[in-house]
Amino acid sequence: MITKNMLGKSHEHCLSEKDIYGSYKIFFGTLVSEPRLRIINMLRKEKKNVTQIIKELGMNQTAVSHDLARLKKCGFVKSEIEGKYRYYKLNKKTINPLMELIDEHMSQYCVHILHGKTKNKEVKK
Repeated sequence: MITKNMLGKSHEHCLSEKDIYGSYKIFFGTLVSEPRLRIINMLRKEKKNVTQIIKELGMNQTAVSHDLARLKKCGFVKSEIEGKYRYYKLNKKTINPLMELIDEHMSQYCVHILHGKTKNKEVKK
């Protein structure tokens, strides 16, 4: 269901219903990537530069840069330059509260699914 807020914004930008759902796909598609989720969770604690992110995740620079570009383009992270480094930080206004809500939802509705799978695997052994 598209909310009145989304409809109002879509008329301002001449977006069709298909465009709106395309935007949803882009947003949720950003969250499908485990490396991007790891970057988001890492930046919930503090801002980091690419070198720090690469080191913590054990990924190559190309992959990290690609993920950061997607996160930045979709408004999940912001960047700032300090000296010779570009630091990335989580969008505290929108994404931080969203991640807290997602954490709460997952702990109530999703984590038990993983535990169930783990128990089934242990029983089969």
